[in-house]
Amino acid sequence: MFWKGVWGYLPANIVQGVVGFLTIVLFTRLLEPAEFGLYALAFSVVTLAHVAVFSWLEAAMARFWAAEAPGDGLRGHFASLYRVAFALSAGFLAVAALALWLWPGDPLFRVALAAGLAGVPARCLVKLGQERYRAAGEVGKAANLDMATTAGGLVIGVGFALAGAGGAAPLLGLGLAPLLALPFVLPGELREARGGRVEPERIRSYATYGYPIAASLALTVVLASTDRFLLAAFMDEAAVGAYHAGYSIANRTLDVLFLWLGSAGQPALVMALERGGAERLRVAAREQLSTFLLIGLPAAAGVALVSRPLAEVLIGEELRVAAASITPWIALSALLYGLTAYYFGQAFTLGRRTKRLLAAMALPAAANVVLNLVLVPRYGLMGAAWATAASFALGLAATLLMGRRVLALPVAWDSLVRCGIATAVMAALVSLLPPIGGLAELALDATTGGIVYALAALTLNAAGVRDVAGRLLVRLRAARSAA
Repeated sequence: MFWKGVWGYLPANIVQGVVGFLTIVLFTRLLEPAEFGLYALAFSVVTLAHVAVFSWLEAAMARFWAAEAPGDGLRGHFASLYRVAFALSAGFLAVAALALWLWPGDPLFRVALAAGLAGVPARCLVKLGQERYRAAGEVGKAANLDMATTAGGLVIGVGFALAGAGGAAPLLGLGLAPLLALPFVLPGELREARGGRVEPERIRSYATYGYPIAASLALTVVLASTDRFLLAAFMDEAAVGAYHAGYSIANRTLDVLFLWLGSAGQPALVMALERGGAERLRVAAREQLSTFLLIGLPAAAGVALVSRPLAEVLIGEELRVAAASITPWIALSALLYGLTAYYFGQAFTLGRRTKRLLAAMALPAAANVVLNLVLVPRYGLMGAAWATAASFALGLAATLLMGRRVLALPVAWDSLVRCGIATAVMAALVSLLPPIGGLAELALDATTGGIVYALAALTLNAAGVRDVAGRLLVRLRAARSAA
């Protein structure tokens, strides 16, 4: 199931990556630095609101679908989740409207915030459908929905930016794209709930499981956004825009990779545990971590190595120098977060001890606030980047240590060492290449790095990649012989 998802979600994650880069390329040019900063601040608030109110429903859909038998249980599962989703949506929109009406702050920020908050319920309903597709192994449906909403959000956002919507433009795209997708998703999902009873006890068990996950995700948002608000307080919105641009380059690149593997991996781990037991889970988990390391380590190092030419290609001239300076630190942060969220953090959800996940994330979130208060006034953007990297390192350590008490997921030390050596060889050779600048340097570094890493990984058999390549070659020869 894991590899079916890996290959099935590949097109969606290519789209995610392309759209992520285009978002930076286009909006850092279509918006003024201060407008881009307002968008970054509003996006953080909207993300936090979504996570705090709706994410527990999405987590429950992802975790409990496989455990339900077809029939009344499955219908009750859908009926309970969607009834609560509709009730929360009505309350969320009412509270958001009241809060924005009473908001005493900057009118432009209020407009951007309103655009983002209005689209949150639609995003939740689409996400519920997507999580169900993933849990059921319907990779094509999940991938197509993701591609449609991702690409549609960019197109709509660019249209509003060209029309003069300023910092609200990207958020309008994020809200309207899932709203347009709802007619294609919601009717089929509601049919699954037909005849089902809304069960208060089921809802309570889902909330007990899901709310700690939502709270831990909220703390992760705090980890990722405290720096922006403190940069706005101690510096200005333009500084926020530069930081968000640099953060987005590194974080989006790595997050797309980990989300790709996590989209396939999380349902596969649940299925392995529920239907194969602890031994099957250990085999599946070791394979997944090895794959994460094989791809994630060189990707993080590569982003750090090409931070300057990457910024020259992707980011508007006014923001690129400052953005490039923080990119290597954010690449490290993204790698640490990816390992935490998409692998070691799964111990809490698989073991259904999600309150401990909340405790594991509370420590780095608190440390992040303190570190930003200390470092941002003195070091500005670089201080914020240092605080982020240190906090995510603390989060990984806390999750690893506490997660082992719930469900001990294996640590693939052999893969870590071999992939680390291959990455170091790649980094050493790429750092010797001439700094010719721009797209030419980016292409030279990326091509050279990719070839060197592939050769080093095959030589060292990092994460068993040579064994896999050998098996594929044997199958290819057999297929040719049969033809």
